[in-house]
Amino acid sequence: MTERDIENHEWAECIAAIRDRQSTAAFAVLFEHFAPRVKGFLMRSGADEGLAEECAQEVMATLWRKAHQFDPSRASAATWIFTIARNRRIDAIRKQRRPEPEELSWGPEQEPDQEDVLALQQESEQLTKAIAALPDKQRALIEKAYFGDLSHREIAEQTGLPLGTIKSRIRLALERLRHEMT
Repeated sequence: MTERDIENHEWAECIAAIRDRQSTAAFAVLFEHFAPRVKGFLMRSGADEGLAEECAQEVMATLWRKAHQFDPSRASAATWIFTIARNRRIDAIRKQRRPEPEELSWGPEQEPDQEDVLALQQESEQLTKAIAALPDKQRALIEKAYFGDLSHREIAEQTGLPLGTIKSRIRLALERLRHEMT
């Protein structure tokens, strides 16, 4: 047996001790060895120090809670722990990219100001005219993208046009609308 095999066997035994006896001593051994390495791995993967520290703590807590899921015949202890770390990093990135829900107010909303209502009506009319003035090919794509709520790829599949053409026509149409609305 190599030194690495011996070390992996010892880590697998620590995980088994956590699983079978909730051994805090075994957890301390794993924590001392893996927590700094997991944090370093996460920082090398692009996480800032605070996020890496938080994720490393979550990884170790997951190790404690899910020790029963570790199967030494499928992966080494290190591989299992770093897979958990990788998944936590992906979850953290997704969470950062997810937009925050807007705050909802409770109770009746205040009636909009008449000036605001009038301005919105005028702007809507101006936009309707600007869309109507677009060339037919551009207008059709704008309607599919923004009123039909279709992605560029879905529009390309629906119309048979190349994706690049779809994107170019929509970009040109948006530039014209922006110009008309200013």
